[in-house]
Amino acid sequence: MVSEVLVRGMLYLSLSAVGVPGNLVVITAFLSVLYQDKRLLTADAIVLHLACVNLMVVAARCLPETLASFRLATVFSDAGCKAVIFVYRTSRALSIWLTFLLSAYQSLCVALPGSCWASICTWLARHYSLVFLILWLLNTCMSSAAILFSFGARNTSAPASHGINVQFCFVNFPSKLSKEANGAAQVGRDVVPMALMALASLIILFFLYKHSQQAKARRGGSERRAAKAVVALVTLYVVLYGVDNGLWVYTLTVRKTMGSSLMSDLRIFFSSLYAALSPLIIIASNRKVNGRLGCGVTVKVVKEQATGLSTV
Repeated sequence: MVSEVLVRGMLYLSLSAVGVPGNLVVITAFLSVLYQDKRLLTADAIVLHLACVNLMVVAARCLPETLASFRLATVFSDAGCKAVIFVYRTSRALSIWLTFLLSAYQSLCVALPGSCWASICTWLARHYSLVFLILWLLNTCMSSAAILFSFGARNTSAPASHGINVQFCFVNFPSKLSKEANGAAQVGRDVVPMALMALASLIILFFLYKHSQQAKARRGGSERRAAKAVVALVTLYVVLYGVDNGLWVYTLTVRKTMGSSLMSDLRIFFSSLYAALSPLIIIASNRKVNGRLGCGVTVKVVKEQATGLSTV
């Protein structure tokens, strides 16, 4: 048991060690751009918001799990469990929807320039703050069950037959129906943006192929780099969150896993892995972030400023 807890703690520590500084680098870089240019491109604003919620995922779940695993701090009282699970579920869902929003915006920019769909892209560029607010309200409401049904492990001897053991906390639903309804809502909340962003990525790939068959347009290089980075983020999401949701469905349908924290640990690890690894893709592909890592050199791309596209 001691070795299992040690391995668990090391895994969460590794996610924290990668995810916290990685997301902080992305956030700092784009705040620097905002301070210097007094504005952010739409794609940059989405990426900045994505980095913030990914940082929340790692800070709200991986850091407390690390502290508890190594017995450095006791953060999982009833109130602590409610706060950790609520913030984690909300930020995790926002991470998913913001990745979809980024892929949808990029597909509109790449696939449909000059068409009637361009008006949607323009509207999104002008009202992305409103979209952020709607996403926050929606996902905050959908995560409210965590406040009602989460309890510290020390205050509950064992989860009910319709409960879930998440190692340091228990989530005890009042009935089997409420548990399954909550699980179905979470899966639906994840699967819908997954399907839509997969469609958006297919559109991006189609037009990348189409562009490769034609002469390079004046802004084609920047556009292709941005599109490829978004496709990489979506691919990472689909793989990791696909495993996460598969494990969640398994937890809901197989009774013998109800009292075990193994499935929950695996789910948290794979979903947190996206929050930890996605900033590495952003850092590697975004020239504005690279410019602020390379001895403070600011890279300004005139083409991007003119078209409203970001490298990610």
